[in-house]
Amino acid sequence: MSHIRLLIGTHKGAFILTSDDQREQWNIAGPHFPGWEIYHLKGSPVDPNRIYCSQSNDWFGQLIQRSDDGGETWSPVGNNFAYEGVAGTHQWYDGTPHPWEFKRVWHLEPSLTDAQTVYAGVEDAALFRSTDGGQTWQELSGLRRHGTGSAWQPGAGGLCLHTILLDPKNEKRLYIAISAAGAFRTDDGGETWKPINRGLLSQYIPDPDAEVGHCVHHIAMHPSRPNVLFMQKHWDVMRSDNAGDLWQEVSGNLPTDFGFTIDVHAHEPETIYVVPIKSDSEHFPIDGKLQVYRSRTGGTHWEALTNGLPQKDCYVNVLRDAMAVDSLPQCGVYFGTTGGQVYCSPNGGDTWTTITENLPAVLSVEVQTLP
Repeated sequence: MSHIRLLIGTHKGAFILTSDDQREQWNIAGPHFPGWEIYHLKGSPVDPNRIYCSQSNDWFGQLIQRSDDGGETWSPVGNNFAYEGVAGTHQWYDGTPHPWEFKRVWHLEPSLTDAQTVYAGVEDAALFRSTDGGQTWQELSGLRRHGTGSAWQPGAGGLCLHTILLDPKNEKRLYIAISAAGAFRTDDGGETWKPINRGLLSQYIPDPDAEVGHCVHHIAMHPSRPNVLFMQKHWDVMRSDNAGDLWQEVSGNLPTDFGFTIDVHAHEPETIYVVPIKSDSEHFPIDGKLQVYRSRTGGTHWEALTNGLPQKDCYVNVLRDAMAVDSLPQCGVYFGTTGGQVYCSPNGGDTWTTITENLPAVLSVEVQTLP
């Protein structure tokens, strides 16, 4: 019998939720690191009991914590994230130059093949890698060496590298996304990078062929088809069938194409999920109705999934890293909200149940399917 472990990062600590494969009864452990912002937790695919955690605080700074026993105990590891080899500035909100500075780790992505290797996406936007379990970190500075770096500027949440995707068929290929610079791809393990933003259209960018400047909110892919990417952008749901070389809009019949999160069904590569939000200034569901939308056709048609979700007076948001899918035979979908609710669908989105509704605001949700 398999079981499920949910890793929840919140504004006031980390929580670990566990259940059997029925996903009906849940045990909630935490908070770990109470009072700290936990931007992201993620477990190693090679050693599921090894979990990395990004712990951040405006007063005390940034810490990386690691557990080797499934979250029972934690120890701080290396936290020296020193920018390397790239001088100069990026643009601030008003277009003026701003020095690069390290603020926090937004996303941790353990290697698919090596328990000791993990990547970290940080603010200000840079990518780091550790090959010793997080003890030491080296910047993959080829990203910021790309000639567009001086033109990157922050989105509303900061100049954050928030998405890291590892190609399971090509260990040299990685995808990353930066708000508000866009998406990039490396085909040589991080030495050099290519902007992959052709086909993206963004308001207030006068040049439709601009290499960078797009506010990408999240990117997802199915491991069986790493050349097919799905993107939730600041307006527009997008799709690429050629590893990001060209994008096309697949917002279809969505009631609004603004949102933050996007994910792909574990066993159906053409089934994707988004949570539409009213607008870029009103970050809550349309008409106060919380709805996940599912497309079984890769984005050409969408259906609202509402069974078990509040359909009145609901004004929460679902952030970019706050949705995940498990790999049980009947795929489970999970998401958390800024109101502290965590929802589960044990049947690919057909029906939803509330796992918990009283956590601090949820920043991230990851799931582990364990034997």
